[in-house]
Amino acid sequence: MNKEYSILIIDDEAAQREILKGFLDKRGFRTFTASSGNEGLAFIDKEQIDIILSDYKMPDKTGIEVLEAAKRINPEISFVLMTAYGTIENAVKAMRLGAYDYLSKPVDLDELELLIEKIIENKNLKSEVSFLKQQLQEKFKIDSFISSSPKMQEVLSVAARAAESKATVLITGESGSGKEVLAKSIHYISSRKDKPFVAVNVPALPETLLESELFGHEKGAFTGADKARIGRFELANKGTIFLDEIGDIPMNLQVKLLRVLQEHKIERLGSNESIEIDVRVIAATHQNLEQKIKDGTFREDLFYRLNVISIHIPPLRERKEDVMPLIEHFIKKYAEENGKPKIEISKEAVDYLMKYNYPGNVRELENIIERAVVLSRQNIITVNDLPSNVKGFKTETDPILDENKTLNEQVEALEKKLIYDALMRANGNQSLAGRMLGITERNLRYKMQKYGIKKFGD
Repeated sequence: MNKEYSILIIDDEAAQREILKGFLDKRGFRTFTASSGNEGLAFIDKEQIDIILSDYKMPDKTGIEVLEAAKRINPEISFVLMTAYGTIENAVKAMRLGAYDYLSKPVDLDELELLIEKIIENKNLKSEVSFLKQQLQEKFKIDSFISSSPKMQEVLSVAARAAESKATVLITGESGSGKEVLAKSIHYISSRKDKPFVAVNVPALPETLLESELFGHEKGAFTGADKARIGRFELANKGTIFLDEIGDIPMNLQVKLLRVLQEHKIERLGSNESIEIDVRVIAATHQNLEQKIKDGTFREDLFYRLNVISIHIPPLRERKEDVMPLIEHFIKKYAEENGKPKIEISKEAVDYLMKYNYPGNVRELENIIERAVVLSRQNIITVNDLPSNVKGFKTETDPILDENKTLNEQVEALEKKLIYDALMRANGNQSLAGRMLGITERNLRYKMQKYGIKKFGD
């Protein structure tokens, strides 16, 4: 597999080039070398290169200059800066210009190997997500997933792979996080895309009607059943059925649903005749089904039948990197729907929106922006256009000057904010955030644990 990836080493020190090339050759990579920045750039112009390892200090060009030129040639190249002379400022500048990471010289070969593994994993993830988005745009005609966060990239990667199978999928996540959108996406990039997608909101249907809705009924099956009717499973034949909030399905129907998943057959209410169906089941819930199993309100065997492929959508507050792209997307969408010209948003309004926790997730953000677009004057969204609950929010990482708090408590609040801000600037890269703060990565992890700061995307 490694032969699929080509690595270019740019370094004016011959010994360093040969050590790195020998190490990477043994691990199966296609490895090339260049003794200067200009030679390396000429090579990139002619050959397909996936990863560049470039020295920072070279006679003709700096590593930063090589990075800028390489990204102009091919923005998809992953760039790693190697330096014995670099400062934190150089590292930060390199990361801002698109470098994946940097290594201190002499290069630790174990660290290099781990870094390259991360780069390859990231490239594979991007490829899968790119495929998913392309399929969505072609088949589904939506931009469902406006996302740049690592956790959502992983969600989309799993969804893309799940779509190729017939396996049952269980999507978990808080209300408003996009579970139905993800279910539709899986359907519309699968081989079933030209067949029906049928959604059932389980708690929205009275328990007395739910069985009939799912499985259909025969004429006279119950009072008012004056004619036979097919259920949602039959409607979804050859396609996909989406069972939203599956945790609310009554125990008596859980047995029947389990039979459908096991035998691929249904029986209409009032009939003993089995009807074979070919339906892909995607279920979703915001509840903890494992806890419901312990409570005796959800069957364990049904859970395992549903949970063949599990996808968890993280809440928006845990992927703040997605907030700004979503804001821009919704502003454009609702400006067009309301016949408004291009609408801007003030920096102060963005600041409030970035600090808000979104208990209603993406759906809540969409509602906030739709409201703001409608209320905005002079084609700019200001703080006055935001709901009061957003304007009244204070992020838990803001240090609060409180005369009732001790000096140590206020210093800890400030330290927590500085750590959080460094992680934001470093896009979750703990190694880089530690360097920005002038502490080791181990020390940073200790402080994150101390203050309850989770990894970005967790």
